[in-house]
Amino acid sequence: MNAITSPGSAEALRNHLVDQLKEAGGVTSHAVEDAMRTVPRDRFLPDATLEKAYANEAVTIKPNPDGPLALSCASKPTIVAMMLDQLEVKPGDRILEIGAGTGYNAALLAYLTGPDGEVTTVDIDADVTAHARKALDSTANQGVHVVTRDGALGDSDHAPYDKAIVAVGAWDIPAAWWDQLPSGSRLVVPLRWRGTTYSIAFTREADRMVSSDVKLCGFVPMLGQDGEREGTITGDATVNLYWDIDQPIDPTALHGVLDQPRTEAWSGTTVGGYESFDGVWLRLSATEPGTCRIEAKAAAVESGLCKPAIPSRSPALAQGESLAYFVTRRTQTEEDTPARSELGAIGHGPAGAELAERLCAQIRAWGQARTARPVVTVYPAGTPNDQVTDGFVINKQDSRLVISLV
Repeated sequence: MNAITSPGSAEALRNHLVDQLKEAGGVTSHAVEDAMRTVPRDRFLPDATLEKAYANEAVTIKPNPDGPLALSCASKPTIVAMMLDQLEVKPGDRILEIGAGTGYNAALLAYLTGPDGEVTTVDIDADVTAHARKALDSTANQGVHVVTRDGALGDSDHAPYDKAIVAVGAWDIPAAWWDQLPSGSRLVVPLRWRGTTYSIAFTREADRMVSSDVKLCGFVPMLGQDGEREGTITGDATVNLYWDIDQPIDPTALHGVLDQPRTEAWSGTTVGGYESFDGVWLRLSATEPGTCRIEAKAAAVESGLCKPAIPSRSPALAQGESLAYFVTRRTQTEEDTPARSELGAIGHGPAGAELAERLCAQIRAWGQARTARPVVTVYPAGTPNDQVTDGFVINKQDSRLVISLV
């Protein structure tokens, strides 16, 4: 058996990875599948073993000495495939990528656009762009433009673009992106609000961008967008909240709230196995102004102080000196295969019981239409209220986000 087709070869491992993605529904486009079978991810990750390069996991290329989140990484292949599917690249497209990473995604884009297309990738970090440039050159992708600059500025030198894809978590849609994406263009961006992140495929219309696909994801936050806040509500910082700058959430008012009597509320809505319930968070962000994220570290969970459904990131409602957060409990019987869990909420503080019931109301509403996704519409900042669609409005620095339940 030769080196190219041996079980441990790059080609064999690459095809095995794509086979796994297809089987799990992680790649649906034939064009994206072909690109991922062809472009050698290992060549963009020279410090990783072949097995790690073709595992379905993110790979850090620049650690962050000041925090747990990497400054730059190669995204998990599942996320890469999902976002490329959302982007719907066509041969000849002019593409803007924000967040150069390893250069791998730009190489995939270059493959998809073909010889008549054009790809520009932008990153604020010179170390990252140097790595991407070297890897792209070594894989015959010299035609990709690699630009070192703030991604919020895009790249006007190669605009306008037919498509744009953002490989970092963006809290806002900067004005420059509006200027460089004409009507009819497409933007795929991991947009952050209310403590969570969704990859959204937008189509640009004359005065707005309208979503056609909304999927849960996770990304390193984009530098320079100061719209998110965080604070602890316990003396030992084992339980923390994350919210947006437009929300009147004061963690000092909630300090010690978890020591107050608790109220449990249960929705009667259940999930089984690995069924996703991220749609609950989406509904909350479209209906409840106090929607935020709660994080409980191991000490808080183990002591029983706070046990959110997913300790590192679960939705919560904060209002004044009161809080409610999302929880689950097993309801499995011997006949249940797979196991099922009921969704509910735990509330603390003067309005804790009310907040828990309001959270459960949205769980029940989600339970009646589990696959439904709200429409997310983005307008430039300053758009008058009478010119935006009906829905819950979140004001950001350069844009107005409207979440409309369908």
